[in-house]
Amino acid sequence: MHNGILPLWKEKGMTSHDCVFKLRKILKMKRIGHTGTLDPNVEGVLPICLGESTKVAEYLSNAGKEYIAEVTIGFSTTTEDADGETVDSNLEIKTISKQQLQQVLTSLTGVITQTPPMYSAVKVNGKKLYEYARQGLVIDRPSREVTIYELELLSDEPSFTGEQISFPIRVSCSKGTYIRTLAVQIGEKLGYPAHMSKLVRTASGSFKEEQCITLQMVQDKVDDGTLGDFLLPLDYALENMVSFEVPKEFVKSIKNGQVLDQVELLKEHDRLVFTYEGQAVAVYINHPTKEGKMKPEKMFSWEVEENLL
Repeated sequence: MHNGILPLWKEKGMTSHDCVFKLRKILKMKRIGHTGTLDPNVEGVLPICLGESTKVAEYLSNAGKEYIAEVTIGFSTTTEDADGETVDSNLEIKTISKQQLQQVLTSLTGVITQTPPMYSAVKVNGKKLYEYARQGLVIDRPSREVTIYELELLSDEPSFTGEQISFPIRVSCSKGTYIRTLAVQIGEKLGYPAHMSKLVRTASGSFKEEQCITLQMVQDKVDDGTLGDFLLPLDYALENMVSFEVPKEFVKSIKNGQVLDQVELLKEHDRLVFTYEGQAVAVYINHPTKEGKMKPEKMFSWEVEENLL
């Protein structure tokens, strides 16, 4: 049984669930979870949690992401990407300067509001939006705020001219950002219909493209017994969270998952990673009903000397 986080490179043509299904067969284990869906036509970084590490999958899902996308100006689609049917088009010859583009990208950096596309897995009244869309229905859906940390034009061209104009961008953003919708918003700011024509996820949290291996490589590593060299410890998913080294007198209480008096750090943060001798042992949060108390959100398996208990 494998434990740890597998930095997988999801290839085009399969869903995130497909990847988990294939890995269960390759690794001959059931306890596997992915850390956020990627559409079938998108390739990129998809950290996979194995064994005990499935406990931290939600933290990885909530982490920021980075993408390289191509935006095409000239027509919009039902799905906001290249797979959908054309909804609106403007095929007049148009010229957009680099300066215009950069001004638009700057205006969309920071906290912005997005309305999830109809072809998405967001649930409204217990039903996924794409299920309504497949019935030809368009329904009201709640807008939400997301954060665009960085939005960079990846081209040195001084201007773009044509009936259709395509250009690459790099997006660093918060969880829940729709890059498809961002492409449409860029078009709206420029005054033209637009869609996202290509997308690659280059980072998920602290996991980068260069760390990743494909499903075929996973099979090869299993065959030659070296997969363990590519697995990252559970602690890797907690690196960006505030941590607190547990004093000896806390060990037994933490090990037993007890409700404890709140530590000072939790007055300033939502959650706190408790470590013992540098190893993550639990994540604690403020108690929802008992003021001045804290309770465990996650407990991890860890070795501790019997004389400390």
